[in-house]
Amino acid sequence: MLVTERRKWYVGFGIVLIFFVALLIIVQANWYWIFGLIGILAAVGVYDRIQRKHTLLRNFPVLGHMRYILEFFRPEIQQYFVASDDSERPFDRKTRTIVYERAKGIPDTISFGNDKDIMKAGYEWALHSLSPKHHTDVDPRIIIGNEQCKQPYSASRLNISALSFGALSKNAIMALNLGAKKGNFLHNTGEGGLTEYHLLGGDVGMQVATAYFGFRTADGNFDPEKFRQQATLPNVKLIEIKLSQGAKPAHGGMLPKEKITPEIARIRGVSMDKDVISPPTHKAFSTPLGLCHFIAQLRELSDGKPVGFKLCIGKKTEFFAICKAMLQTGIYPDFIVIDGMEGGTGAAPSEFVNSIGMPLQEALVFVNNALVGCGLRKHIRIIASGKNATGFDMVRMMALGADIINSARAMMLALGCIQSKQCGNNTCPVGVATQNPRLFKQLDIDDKSERVYNYHKSTVKNFTELVGAMGLENPSDILPSSVMRRISDHEVRYFDEIYEFVKSGCLLEASTVPKQYQRFWEAATPDSFTFVH
Repeated sequence: MLVTERRKWYVGFGIVLIFFVALLIIVQANWYWIFGLIGILAAVGVYDRIQRKHTLLRNFPVLGHMRYILEFFRPEIQQYFVASDDSERPFDRKTRTIVYERAKGIPDTISFGNDKDIMKAGYEWALHSLSPKHHTDVDPRIIIGNEQCKQPYSASRLNISALSFGALSKNAIMALNLGAKKGNFLHNTGEGGLTEYHLLGGDVGMQVATAYFGFRTADGNFDPEKFRQQATLPNVKLIEIKLSQGAKPAHGGMLPKEKITPEIARIRGVSMDKDVISPPTHKAFSTPLGLCHFIAQLRELSDGKPVGFKLCIGKKTEFFAICKAMLQTGIYPDFIVIDGMEGGTGAAPSEFVNSIGMPLQEALVFVNNALVGCGLRKHIRIIASGKNATGFDMVRMMALGADIINSARAMMLALGCIQSKQCGNNTCPVGVATQNPRLFKQLDIDDKSERVYNYHKSTVKNFTELVGAMGLENPSDILPSSVMRRISDHEVRYFDEIYEFVKSGCLLEASTVPKQYQRFWEAATPDSFTFVH
């Protein structure tokens, strides 16, 4: 070591030693405690010098541990002492506070005016009317189910997105389902499958993912009879086929082995000794035409309940291929869930989280245009999923083409999530995303279900108040021209001036296909998801 480095270590070690000795003297510890501490520090120092894994500890014995201690507590220090109200991701403090206040039934009004930078590019607002409607005159529900569906479902405009038992604790799942029961909204099972914790009275959307958990054969294929037994239960209101998800599109779901309990292994039909990674694709079908026939099969097996699919948009040609398959077969899903890349999950590779998938706003515009251009929009509801927490978030998504909003992380915040980002480590400190009994047993089911109900009720009320303030009686009447965005400090635009919205049926005639979609539409085939660029 250089002389200056030796001095730094001597001074640092001396400060650490003096601190602990002074602490022991203050608490009037016996002198053998002081000598014992010195001995322990000396032993740690010797070990640090002879170990070979950490160069930092070899160069700065004992003192180097402070770096790892501070690194361990960095997220908490950042969240509580450093970050501003607007700077945190994925949800800033202001948004989390709104969710917490609504969940607890605390007034969420703001004093002293707008505290956002309204001149900053990206700032958005809804256009109000001089002839507003009272929010009680706004219809807060919508029917899911086209003419091919025998059991349409009257859905809330805000529902719980896919959250699996396994990713979340059973106490969290039960609280969500009871909250959905109290508020009359939908609770999606996620790919972990339907469990007894989803059947406490709340409406359930049952997800069919690539691993077919809960209705799979011994070799991992789809089991129609097991599916029928669950899909026909009265609590199950609709079926969602998961093609991909926003946090890790084109990658199978991930459940770390640390979170696998004997109960989860039994429900999913997996072992406990390794991470459970679902296949990236379905075995039940491999083409757009196959997807359509699978939709028809699930609709029949469920006695005519609404069936749809969820995906994160990647290659536009592949979604156009699905549209062509719908046109060829005449089989239409009742709904399509669009998951933006900003969607969340308990565990995903960082490159997938940050660098794969289309953002929700652009994806919504594209899917809405594709369905409108094919003349299919009237048959299909569009559900937006990905980082939506407030009534204005709902208005924004509907202005871009959505009918319904699904939310996962906001519902977790309502349960008490503190955004500690430990979901995949089985160490969630508030018992939401962990299978550690010591942690999740402290999550009070009755109290948290009330908070989920309160959050949903308050957010839908604020949403309907916004719709009423816009002079509308039905959220379906929200248009792209209903919301504006600041482009720069001297320019603002309506959404329909930022995004291009197509005319109905324009994709059905070669001469009217919009130029920006032409090459993707022409390359699409209903026989395959693959194509030549």
